[in-house]
Amino acid sequence: MNPFLDFMGVTLLQLKDGYAQLKMPVKPEYLQGAGSMQGGLIVALADEAIAHAVMTQLKPDEGLTTIELKSNFLSGVSQGELIATAIVFKKGRSLVIGDCLVTDNTEKNICRVSATFLLLRK
Repeated sequence: MNPFLDFMGVTLLQLKDGYAQLKMPVKPEYLQGAGSMQGGLIVALADEAIAHAVMTQLKPDEGLTTIELKSNFLSGVSQGELIATAIVFKKGRSLVIGDCLVTDNTEKNICRVSATFLLLRK
């Protein structure tokens, strides 16, 4: 994984071709003033989940970087865990599109994220 994911307590639940599932705890220090999880942290989790799904389909000479993110917040969350389930929607020659649904540990939909990645040639 990477240092950011370790710092945030993110764990990998599942990784296979075009699919990734990550889990992250909701901690009191991750809450914003109104008592809900800070939205940027939720989107960062989704971005990482999609990136991991994409990495399963990269060739040895390919890397990636996020160039566009769209998020729809569906509900707030203030406790428990978040589960980010991501898929590769389409991999082209230079761009990859992925989708992620973030739910809480009761399977309540929290956030939907779509991302576009630029493929980098090494």
